[in-house]
Amino acid sequence: MQNTTNTTSDLQQFILKFEPSKFKLMSYGIEIRGLYDLHGSMLRARDIIENLGLNLKVNHNAEMLSYRGFEVNIV
Repeated sequence: MQNTTNTTSDLQQFILKFEPSKFKLMSYGIEIRGLYDLHGSMLRARDIIENLGLNLKVNHNAEMLSYRGFEVNIV
């Protein structure tokens, strides 16, 4: 139960710092869409995760490129 609480807390901290305009909450993390600077946003997301020491990771594939998005998943 403690691990679930930390995971939820990590996602909440990330959302508060990153402030995405459009995101979808999923069981394994969040999906962020509609970004104009996809590369810059992914770098910023990685920096936030690293600086706050969150148990999250950035995931991106070619399919996500079509809607200018990426995922932040729970590790």
